[in-house]
Amino acid sequence: MTSRLSLRARLLLAVAAVVVVAFALADFFVYRELATYLDNQVDATLEVSHHAVEATALNPLAAAQGGSVFVPGRDNAQPSGGDEAPAPVQVRTAPAAPPGGEAPEGRSAFCALGRESAPGLFIEVLNPNGTVVTGPAGREICPAFQPGSASYTPALPAGFAGLAAAGRPRTEPQAYLTVGAAGGSGPSFRVRASALPNGQVLVLAAPLSSVSSTLSQLVGVEVVVTGAAVVAAVVLGGWMVRVGLRPLRDVERTAEAISGGDLVHRVPNPNPRTEVGHMATAFNVMVSRVEELVEDLRSSEARLRRFVGDASHELRTPLAAVSAYAQLFERGAASHPEDVERAMAGVRTESARMARLVEDLLTLARLDEHAELALEPVELVDLVTEATGTARLVGPAWPVGFVAREAVEVMGDRGALRQVVDNLLANVRAHTPPGTRATVTVERRGSQAMIEVADNGPGITAEQAAVVFERFFRADPSRSRQTGGAGLGLSIVASIMQAHQGRAEAEPAPGGGAVFRVWLPALPPEET
Repeated sequence: MTSRLSLRARLLLAVAAVVVVAFALADFFVYRELATYLDNQVDATLEVSHHAVEATALNPLAAAQGGSVFVPGRDNAQPSGGDEAPAPVQVRTAPAAPPGGEAPEGRSAFCALGRESAPGLFIEVLNPNGTVVTGPAGREICPAFQPGSASYTPALPAGFAGLAAAGRPRTEPQAYLTVGAAGGSGPSFRVRASALPNGQVLVLAAPLSSVSSTLSQLVGVEVVVTGAAVVAAVVLGGWMVRVGLRPLRDVERTAEAISGGDLVHRVPNPNPRTEVGHMATAFNVMVSRVEELVEDLRSSEARLRRFVGDASHELRTPLAAVSAYAQLFERGAASHPEDVERAMAGVRTESARMARLVEDLLTLARLDEHAELALEPVELVDLVTEATGTARLVGPAWPVGFVAREAVEVMGDRGALRQVVDNLLANVRAHTPPGTRATVTVERRGSQAMIEVADNGPGITAEQAAVVFERFFRADPSRSRQTGGAGLGLSIVASIMQAHQGRAEAEPAPGGGAVFRVWLPALPPEET
């Protein structure tokens, strides 16, 4: 059910529930503590009142004459060691009863005297068998009353016979209990029953109407305060939740704008110190990454289209040449041996050219797929020595020099690194006239190993150096096939360097010509 509610509604419900539970527990403990306190106060009142009432119950005649009454078996004596006689209990007396023992206004002398000691309390004396003790005026039952209200009597249990057996010397057996009013109409009573030395039971009961009224007022105050607190908590909590969730609304608006295709939007002013701020910051970072990926995807798509177009353009020329040679053969070259030889030579040349182009495309495709390299320690001086030796044999018209002051070892694929050096030297032969001299240098610079190929040919411009490693790049705007290759050699060099966590760069030589460098992480000298 709560899953259908909004986050704001669930938070407000949680706040309201916490406040209600907290105040309910507080109200319960306050009510219980106050009720216990008031009960203890009533018990203390009964405890104080019972001494004088007990003296009257034990010797009503002496109390009626205004004398001092000594209660046997009670703590009337001084502390042990004293020589003074036990102090009798002093009792205030009611007006003397007329001859015949009847109390004024039809009340017994016992009730009249008891009212002086315990005003408003219910008083009753029971025989050991549970019957009410009778006096000159009849039953010794004094109902409880309050000024201006009716009198009430408590609904007492059948008897308190067990109190007499519980007594010990100098200790009064007693019991406290709470009962309702007799007849079911009236206040509750707090009852104190105590065993007298003569075996009778003195019962005092205080009406709890004032206690009930106080507790009722407390309940009313607690209900009002709790309700006001819940309303205030919901109102304040709603405002705080609305303010706290405001960044979520910003996230929602930003997400809607991004879903429309505009990736430049970001959540404004996220606060990193809050949970919602953390989410907004993470959202912004995610959108930035998505924007970068989309840009990379668009760039890759553009490069792929350009690559396919360039590859088609490069393949179209040799295919057209092969088709022309085939047509030449069909038109009668078979009857002319010199035409057959020329046609076959052209077919072989164009086929080899297409094979090299296809091989270069396959190499780039494998590098783009991040094919695993056969990594091993490679000593660059030996590798470059082999490559320069091969270059002298392949292109004797382009002299090649080699400079190296120390052995430099790297972790790499030997075949791929050999192809890097071969492609750099082939680039010199493809784009410089015969007689151009190339110098290959191998050296260590800090933690990097460098292979440099410099020539003194026509050179390149700074603008060309910035894009020379792009695929199918040709410095000749006419894209003539008389000079240069397909424009994939240097792009293969850059891809191999990237796979080795290295880089390739080019720049014009200060005195003319071009300089190409590749950088690789070098192994420490102590490991070589």
